[in-house]
Amino acid sequence: MAWKLNRLRTMGFAEIFFRINRSISARLEQNGYGLINSSGDLKNEYGLSWLSKLPKAKNVDRRIYVEAAGRILTGRYRIFAMDDINLDFPPNWNQDPKTGTCVPLVFGKTLDYRREENVGDIKYLWEPNRHLELVTLAQAFYLTAETKYSEACARFLESWFEQCPYPLGPNWTSSLENAIRLVNWSFAWFLLGGENSNLFSGENGDKFRKRWLDSIYQHCHFISGHFSQYSSANNHLLGEYMGLFIASTTWPMWEESRGWQSLAKKGFEREALEQNYDDGVNKEQGIWYHHEVADMMLLCGLTGKENSLDFSISFWRRLEKMLEFIASLMDIGGNVPMIGDSDDAVMVRLSQEKNFNVYQSLLATGAVVFERNDFKGQAGNFDEKSRWLLGDEAANKFDSLHRDKGFEVEGGAYPVGGYYILGSDLKTTQEIRCVVDAGPLGYLSIAAHGHADALSFVMSVSGREILIDPGTFAYHTQEKWREYFRGTSAHNTLRVDGLNQSVSGGKFMWTKHYDVVCNLWKTDGERDHLIVSHNGYQRLGDPVVHQREFVFNKKTYCLKILDTLICDGEHSVERFWHFSENCELFKKDCGFSVVDDGVSIQFTDVNGGQEHAQVLNGSECPIGGWISRRFDRKVSSTTVIWKNVIQGTTTMESFIKITRDSSCSM
Repeated sequence: MAWKLNRLRTMGFAEIFFRINRSISARLEQNGYGLINSSGDLKNEYGLSWLSKLPKAKNVDRRIYVEAAGRILTGRYRIFAMDDINLDFPPNWNQDPKTGTCVPLVFGKTLDYRREENVGDIKYLWEPNRHLELVTLAQAFYLTAETKYSEACARFLESWFEQCPYPLGPNWTSSLENAIRLVNWSFAWFLLGGENSNLFSGENGDKFRKRWLDSIYQHCHFISGHFSQYSSANNHLLGEYMGLFIASTTWPMWEESRGWQSLAKKGFEREALEQNYDDGVNKEQGIWYHHEVADMMLLCGLTGKENSLDFSISFWRRLEKMLEFIASLMDIGGNVPMIGDSDDAVMVRLSQEKNFNVYQSLLATGAVVFERNDFKGQAGNFDEKSRWLLGDEAANKFDSLHRDKGFEVEGGAYPVGGYYILGSDLKTTQEIRCVVDAGPLGYLSIAAHGHADALSFVMSVSGREILIDPGTFAYHTQEKWREYFRGTSAHNTLRVDGLNQSVSGGKFMWTKHYDVVCNLWKTDGERDHLIVSHNGYQRLGDPVVHQREFVFNKKTYCLKILDTLICDGEHSVERFWHFSENCELFKKDCGFSVVDDGVSIQFTDVNGGQEHAQVLNGSECPIGGWISRRFDRKVSSTTVIWKNVIQGTTTMESFIKITRDSSCSM
C-alpha cells in the first residue's frame, strides 16, 4: 500500500486515468476480451536479416560457441551470480532458478511480479526466458551444420510454447520481456536458415513453423496493446518498440504487420531522440542503461538499413554521440564507471569471448559504422559480436582504419547530461582521469534507475581504478542492499544528517528529486576547475545547500576538493570515499595512503584526520565497504567515512596527491 501511495504521488491526473483504464482492460482481457488465439492467414513474406553478411565459420572461434551450446544441451546455465546451475534441457520456464519458486499459470497482466512471495526473484526467472541461449544453439548450428543443434532449438521452443501459453504466467506480464525474446527469436530464425530451415520440412516441420509464427503474432499483439507509458516510458518503451519493429520487419506476414512496423519505427526514433540528450548522455543517468539503449539503437538501425527502412540522420548522429560519451568515460584500461543502475542485461548474446567488454564492442562496431579511427583506438580489436553483426568485410574495414589514441570531448564536459572529466595525460599510460557526476537524479518522475549520487566522482590512474562507484547488486529482492547501493552513502559524495540526497518511494522510485547546478567549469593546460551544487537537502527543517569545488593541478597531480554546506543550524556530515577492491590502505597523519600496483595516492582530510575517520571493509552493520561488479554479486572493498558536526555554513577540504613509481605502465 505504501508503494502504491508513493507511486500515485509521482503521477499526474492523465496518468492516473490511464492506469485506471489499463486496469479495467486487464480485467476484460482476463475474461477473454481483446485476446487473440491464432495468427490467421499468412502472407508468404519475410524480411531481410541484418545478419545478411554472416561471418565465415573459419573467421570466428567455433570452439567457444560449440562448448557454450554443449553446456546448454546438458542443462547448464549461467544466470547472474549462478555461474553453472543445472536447469535441465529444456528447463522449467515458470520456475525461479534462484529460489525454486514455481509460478502458477494465472493471467499474466494481473500477476504481481514485484512480490517476492509470488514469484521468487523475478530477474532470475525472466533471464532464461529472454532466450539468449537459443541464439547460442543457433550459432552452433550455423558454424557446424550439425542437426543436433537445430533440433535442440526446436525442442527448446516447443517446450516454451507448451509451458507458457498466451497470455498466462510470469512470461506474459512484461512487454519488454516479450520484446527481447522476439529479438532473440529473429536472430535464431536467420541463423537456422530462415524460411528455408530444415526445421520446417515435412508435416511436423510445417506444424512447428505454424506454432512458432502463432507465438510471434501473439507477442506482437501483446506488445502493441501494452506499451509502457507516462512515468514508465523509459528504456522499457524503447525496448518494446525495438522488439515490435524487428519482429514486424522479420515476419511482415500479417494484416497488422505494416501498421506495427510503422508504429514501432516512428515510436522508436522519437523515443531514441527524446531519451538521450543532444550531447549523447542517456537521461536515465545509468551507464549500463546507456549501453543498452545504444545497443537497441544499433540493432534497429542495422535492421532498418537492410530492409530499406533507414532511420534519420538525426538518429544516427545521436547514436554516434552516445558512443562518443562512452569513449570519454573509458579510461586507458578500458574501465567505465558503474554510475546508476545495472542489471547486466544484453539484448542478444552474440559473443562467447572470455574477456568480452560491452563498451569496447560498441566502439568496435561504431568504428566501422561511423568510420571513426578514435573509436578503433579504444575498442582495441574487432570483437566477435561486431563480426556477427557486420560480417567479415567489416572486420577488414576495421583493420584498414588508423588506430588513433581515442576520443575526448572538447572541453572535457557534457554540460547537458551533467558529466565533467578532469585529469591529465588522457589516453596515455600516464593518464589520471576523474569523472564527476553532476547530472540530474534520473529520467521522468520516478527516476527509476538513478542513484542518489549528486556531486560524486570516480578516479583512475594509469588505467587502474582507485575511487570507484560500488555498482548496483540488487533489484527486486534483498531490499536493504537495494537501498544501500542506490543511496548516497554508497557514492563518493557527502551525506547530511544520515539522509539520502533524494527521498526513496520504492525499489525503482524516487519521490523527491534534487537539482544540480554547475556554477563554474574552466579547463586549460594548468588546471581543471569545477564548482557544482545541489539542493537535495533544502527539504530539511534547516535547509542545506551542498556545493562542491574540484581543483585539479595538472603539473603537481593534486586534486583539491572543497565541500561547502550553506546552512544556519547544526548538522552531522559524512563524506564517503569508496576504493577499488584492489587497493590497499595505510594510515598516515591526517589521512591515508592508498596503493594499487605501482599507483599511490595520499588522501588527506584537512579538517580532522584519523580521529574523524571510520573505515569499513565488508561491513553489514553499518553497511559499507562493498563493491558489486556483477548483478547479485558483491565483494568486500574499503570505504572511508570522514565524520563531522558543523554549525552554520562550513567548508571542509580534502586533498588527493597522486604518485607513481617508474615501473607503472599499462
